[in-house]
Amino acid sequence: MTGETVFSTERLRRARFAVAAVFCVHGAVTGSFATRVPWIQDHAGVSAGQLGLALAFPAIGASLAMPLAGAISHRFGARTALRGLLALWTLSLALPSLAPNIYGLCAALFVYGATAGMSDVAMNALGVEVENRLHKSIMSSLHGMWSVGALLGSAAGTVAAHLGADARLHHLIGAIVLTALGLVCCQGVLDLQSAPDEEPPPRFSLPPKSALIIGAIGFCGVFAEGASLDWSAVYLRDELGSSAGVAAASTTAFALTMAVARLVGDRVVDRFGAVRTVRVGGVAATAGGLLVVFAPHPAVAMAGFGLIGLGVAVVVPLAFAAAGRSGPNPSQAIAGVATITYTSGLIAPSAIGGIADATSLMVSFGLVTLLTFGLVVGAGVLRPASRPASGADVPADGGRATAGTPGKEGGTGRATRSGQVS
Repeated sequence: MTGETVFSTERLRRARFAVAAVFCVHGAVTGSFATRVPWIQDHAGVSAGQLGLALAFPAIGASLAMPLAGAISHRFGARTALRGLLALWTLSLALPSLAPNIYGLCAALFVYGATAGMSDVAMNALGVEVENRLHKSIMSSLHGMWSVGALLGSAAGTVAAHLGADARLHHLIGAIVLTALGLVCCQGVLDLQSAPDEEPPPRFSLPPKSALIIGAIGFCGVFAEGASLDWSAVYLRDELGSSAGVAAASTTAFALTMAVARLVGDRVVDRFGAVRTVRVGGVAATAGGLLVVFAPHPAVAMAGFGLIGLGVAVVVPLAFAAAGRSGPNPSQAIAGVATITYTSGLIAPSAIGGIADATSLMVSFGLVTLLTFGLVVGAGVLRPASRPASGADVPADGGRATAGTPGKEGGTGRATRSGQVS
């Protein structure tokens, strides 16, 4: 090659596994935290309403901090930036359980969310980079690994809670273990560096127009996901009179459906393409929403929630992938899409509750059904540009690099924009 760094297929495969492990570690932090929220609430002495306020601060912190990820990657390189940001995120797991009151809890959750958002952008940007260079879809399985990590973290947290372990000790040990695992995993990711003359991305800026359009699709998918996760059990109990056990099982089934669909979603995307996959998924999710709204029996509603999970599972991974290919500043676009999806996840539970208070949960899920139909209508915005034929070796500048991390591994070349994925 004429001075180009070449990434062998084997090197890219190792990078893929490394990024997948990073996603798993990231998800494990969320799962570990979620299971100990009741302990944290009691320790901080906050009411249910105060806890609801505090739990908004992770999304606030993430939304404000995510635009910084591109600048950090530009300054330090992709691998170093991810290593540092992921370590901050895993270590932040120890903070909420230390909070003595509502003010400390809000501050701790703000930091928790800010580090979560920045590491989220960094790992998704690297995932898109590997996907572009491998010339096949991997983002769905990466997000599936996040779900696996969340399940593992929640399983460990459930055991700790069952044993009556102090959450401060549990989360301190968890933070140390996950930080060590994260540092090891980051060693295998691509070490992409900015070209010397590369303009640094702005520290704060509005999302580009492309991110707003793609983010609208992500908004629909995440809204349906958040509404189903938080309200499916309540729906079965209050609207259909099911037992508490059956109601809880519906939420678990929904989460498992999401995880499995994401793990196998890449094969479907490679076979049928992103647009067709999301469009068919939107049809499935819309059908599921109609089953939920008109369900005469809990089993029918559970099937409906399963279809919603199946239909929206790959929307967010494909939205991130599309954002990473959408313009000259992929990290900024990914941050923009991530901000929109975080916002959707924040407002979905309260919006469903507010509509239910004014009307009924059935009407609330009518809105969810309408949004899932939006996936059918708007899937075309995820259509990628054409990509070159795959080969045994892929030049380091054969795919679009992430913002702040363009060019080459350990070098100074500027990346081209030829490596797309469908």
